[in-house]
Amino acid sequence: MSNDTVREAVCSQVVTLLRGERKKRAISMETLARRSGLSQSMISLVERDLRNPTLDTLLRIAGALEVDLVEILVRARRAAAKGK
Repeated sequence: MSNDTVREAVCSQVVTLLRGERKKRAISMETLARRSGLSQSMISLVERDLRNPTLDTLLRIAGALEVDLVEILVRARRAAAKGK
């Protein structure tokens, strides 16, 4: 895999994992938006992989979900390496 391919796969997995954490906690996009200080539109764009989130956006989402972004990144890297 090229570096660009790996980077894109990791980014996609981060979004997938954060969306999964939101759903696991039964938190609506509206609630996540309010807790993170982001718009519901931004949450939707990020979750649908239509917007590349900044580090600040990822930190806000992870904080609102009370998950460790470092752990999400590690999990995303593993999943991307497996080709999932």
